[in-house]
Amino acid sequence: MSIADRQRSAYEAFKESGADAPFLTERPALFSPAAAAQDALNIRGTYGRFAQILLPLEYTHWTEEAAAHVRSCYIGDWTSLHKVRVRGPQALPFLSRLGMRDLSRFETGQIKHHVQLDDQGRIASEGVLTRTGDQEFVYTAGSCDWLLWQFSLGDWDAEVTDISPERFIFGVQGPASLHTLEKVTGQGLRDIGFSRGRPSEVSGIPVDVMRTGISGELGYELHGATADAEAVWNAVLASGEEFGIRQLGFRSQPVQHIEAGIATNGLDYLPASILTPGAPRQFRRGAPGGSFVPSNGITDYFRSPGELGWGFRKGVPDRDFIGRDALVAEAARGGPARVLVGLVWNAQDVAGILTSLTEDGELPDQMDVPRNSGPNFDQVIAVGAPVGVATGRTLSPTLRATISLCVIDREHAEPGTDVEVLWGRPGTPQRTIRATVTTLPFKPDNRRTDVTSL
Repeated sequence: MSIADRQRSAYEAFKESGADAPFLTERPALFSPAAAAQDALNIRGTYGRFAQILLPLEYTHWTEEAAAHVRSCYIGDWTSLHKVRVRGPQALPFLSRLGMRDLSRFETGQIKHHVQLDDQGRIASEGVLTRTGDQEFVYTAGSCDWLLWQFSLGDWDAEVTDISPERFIFGVQGPASLHTLEKVTGQGLRDIGFSRGRPSEVSGIPVDVMRTGISGELGYELHGATADAEAVWNAVLASGEEFGIRQLGFRSQPVQHIEAGIATNGLDYLPASILTPGAPRQFRRGAPGGSFVPSNGITDYFRSPGELGWGFRKGVPDRDFIGRDALVAEAARGGPARVLVGLVWNAQDVAGILTSLTEDGELPDQMDVPRNSGPNFDQVIAVGAPVGVATGRTLSPTLRATISLCVIDREHAEPGTDVEVLWGRPGTPQRTIRATVTTLPFKPDNRRTDVTSL
């Protein structure tokens, strides 16, 4: 059986058994198609679960890997992302109604952030939409189940195919990413603008090179056939050796997102689709942690696009898309009451949590480093009252600081504002941690670096 056939077989078995089935006895393990190459340097032999796929937690040390996108570059595995192809005469009309972004000027090879809302204007799914042909598109996200369900409700002259097990996605991000990929492809890649892509080759293997910015730095993605994943991984790693490339373990993957000020679906907010038949199949286990106690139930974990900085700058456009009426109503109220900011947590207070294990007294919830796994929502307080919710608390080895995102009331969003974060689940010895509001991103945005001069 080929690698591609094994991936498809395990993927289908995983979907059939369900994410909550007992591990191995009823639910198969699904590893990256590049698992053999990755395992060679997975010294600790430990794995973390990203959606349905198990990935090495660390290759060398998380502090080194989490800074590679700033110092050199990394190769990381995002094959776990859900991938669907939408093809046919009405593929574009369907996607235009499903997402809030204008797709009327959408060229082949172009990439767009596709934010999909429910009828209440809350984010149901968001990811990357690539136009791969005149009537063909590929949507990549943590989950595409909302898209699949919405498609099933209509009568569109198009077809949707889940291509997840057939395709790998490798991120190559950092200042040395261009040199690494130009060397391994044997081609100049400086014609590829930000949010654009085109075909290339790695050692004669066809790949699509996409210029993206998940790290906040100059960066690219390689997309290709599952059967070629191991060869491509090894070739990129060898090409980047002279530039200091690192393999990025699952433990370090989320650090860059917080540094770049990017909210992640399922970690920094919950998708509104979880209340529908379009709920994300990959993330149906566990519950949010942290000190935040919702007063309105699960919907308090949902977000509108305006709250995460994804709203419209010139007002809600006059075209049809799901959730438009709710965004118009929000705009009539003056826009979202809360906005996304960054928080820098007080180092002394954070250290007090980390050293509590060496002291007498009740133990507060501990802080995993660089961050806790899964979604954590912490109550933010100012002048004795709740004013926001912090997420993604991360120890950044680049910034030498503990940082997080925060959706906060507008009146407290001014940079330099002092707030407090309530740390610890309800019923535990909670502690208060001082924090300061700052603008996002936490470090300079280098995604659109002019590569012509490099």
